[in-house]
Amino acid sequence: MNPHPILSAKLQPNSDRPLYDQLVDIIKKYVSAGILSAGDMLPSESAMCESLGISRSTVRQAIGSLEEEGLVVRKQGRGTFIAEPAMRRRNDNVYSFTSEVMALGHKPSSTILEFETIRPDEQLQRMLSLQSGDIPVFRFVRIRRLDGQPLLLETSYYPRYVYPNLTREILETHSMYSLLYEVGIVPASAEDSYRAVILGEREARLLGCEPGSPGFYHERRTKSDFGEIFEFTQSLIRGDRTRLDVVMQKNGVSFSRHFEKG
Repeated sequence: MNPHPILSAKLQPNSDRPLYDQLVDIIKKYVSAGILSAGDMLPSESAMCESLGISRSTVRQAIGSLEEEGLVVRKQGRGTFIAEPAMRRRNDNVYSFTSEVMALGHKPSSTILEFETIRPDEQLQRMLSLQSGDIPVFRFVRIRRLDGQPLLLETSYYPRYVYPNLTREILETHSMYSLLYEVGIVPASAEDSYRAVILGEREARLLGCEPGSPGFYHERRTKSDFGEIFEFTQSLIRGDRTRLDVVMQKNGVSFSRHFEKG
């Protein structure tokens, strides 16, 4: 029996690109070249770790990123498979910042400023559809960067029960969405709202621009396949590097946003 083609791939540990990103690129290229087809199973995590000389967390980051793009699908108790073309999400329908930026050909990165567990007030209970203020919620604040330059100041809230073992250290090395995919939470829909704002002194300093600069305030509530709200985020976005596009047609309206390198 021939070894799985992924197990013969070569990663470049001395490259500036993260190992998980290299693995994502290899799998995408194999799919494009027809080496891997819809329905083909990927090797196990342990097999990829052993053959490629990488850690389990690197493999999970890569698989999580591919799942976010809808390119692979996990089947409980069976393994991870290349998704059917009809199941693959369009790049303009990606919910995570990491996948959105990568789809635009840029490199995402983040710095965690705050990480804590809180008891939600009434407004946060409402936004997360929580039945009680006794349900603990993770709150963390991050600067999200595009090609190393600050773009968003993002505050995220997740009920602790969606991923009880989350720590600051785990979040520093993993995409939140890749962690949620591991436990079966898949984003199905999101409600977004934007409004124009003027950035204050602290926000402008963190985002690397002048106080009084224009920006966008963005809120998002994200639901899982089961209709449960598992995420609420509030973001301040640099207005000089963000463009919002709306296309109106007789059969509906489409929306997209584009980030530009400064």
